[in-house]
Amino acid sequence: MINNKEITTCRLGVLGGGQLGKMLALAAGNWHLPVHMLDESADFPAGPFAASFTTGYFNRYEDVYAFGKTVDLLTIEIEHVHTGALKQLQAEGLTIHPDPSILEVIKDKGLQKKFYQDRGIPTAPFQLFDSEQSIRDAVGAGALSFPFVQKTRTAGYDGRGVSIIRKEEDLKKLLPGASVIEALAPIKKELAVIVARNERGRLQRTQAWKWVLIQKQTWSNSWYALPESIPARSKKR
Repeated sequence: MINNKEITTCRLGVLGGGQLGKMLALAAGNWHLPVHMLDESADFPAGPFAASFTTGYFNRYEDVYAFGKTVDLLTIEIEHVHTGALKQLQAEGLTIHPDPSILEVIKDKGLQKKFYQDRGIPTAPFQLFDSEQSIRDAVGAGALSFPFVQKTRTAGYDGRGVSIIRKEEDLKKLLPGASVIEALAPIKKELAVIVARNERGRLQRTQAWKWVLIQKQTWSNSWYALPESIPARSKKR
């Protein structure tokens, strides 16, 4: 744990230099905390706001390990990082948030779904498949019916790695690789809440926000986030 006197001399490392890294660096600036980043190019959004920028790949063992040896504390702005390198750095004494073992669950949607299931957390019904062909075989055998949603187990974010299959003709849209197949859920609204916990176990959360689509486009959509009240029963859960 870092005290107030050490904060401005701490070398905080961040894997990833995208938009979230930029926001993290700007927030860290409020405490005069310099942020050191690793990503493919200093031209990425966080580049101008980093105290130093190391060019490399956050999913490559050698790059992550070498970068980790230059910082006092290491975190991420994207989950698709090399957890093997993080585990080795942690074993050598480096403080890493989130814990690499937790990251392995976060970055794999199949492990996420099993995590929910094992703990009784409500989630859409699902099946796990190893390949695109195994999904086709399940449909052909009657073990999987339309409509359903395919989500690649890894490397998907911001809508990438997701395909909605409503009918047989849509099977051509199946994505390759290991996948989670979920029943197509009737979504009434999408809510977002950010929860943070420190090393002492203290929790803080943001207000709930409802995402509202305001403009649908070919390659990207525009959204508003609006404050949303949550029923007391849901808050407790």
